[in-house]
Amino acid sequence: MLALLDNTVLSNFAIAGRPDVIQRVLGVDAATTEAVWQEYLAGVQIGRVPAHDWSRLTILLLEAADLALYEDMAQRLNAGEASCLAIAARLGARVCTDDRDAREIAISRAIPVSGTLGLLVRAIDLAMLSLNDADALLSRMIASGYRSPVTSLQQLM
Repeated sequence: MLALLDNTVLSNFAIAGRPDVIQRVLGVDAATTEAVWQEYLAGVQIGRVPAHDWSRLTILLLEAADLALYEDMAQRLNAGEASCLAIAARLGARVCTDDRDAREIAISRAIPVSGTLGLLVRAIDLAMLSLNDADALLSRMIASGYRSPVTSLQQLM
């Protein structure tokens, strides 16, 4: 299933130095939107997040069919999350976000939702990362400002 990643998720994995985890867990189903991509690049430009090779990440544009829903969601969310949700609604895709408001809207609209923790747990389940390695990534993310509800992924398994 196509998964649209927001800037918090992209940034968390970039800060942890492991964007490859997203690519390995989602494969060709990893995508984002032009709005998210611009948010990420702005973070790179000011030195907030490191640049990484995301060339395998599909970048999707809003279409005319997305605009009404996007504009409605943009009243409550930033452009990145609103664009992810609008496109996901049209395509029947999943959204990967850590934003509470975006997650609530996704759930209310029956859009499948996951986030940083879900991707890390999935990497463990697929034996791509050990629990210790995933916890080390989570610790790096937390040290850089990620507000995680757990300090160890063991708490989710």
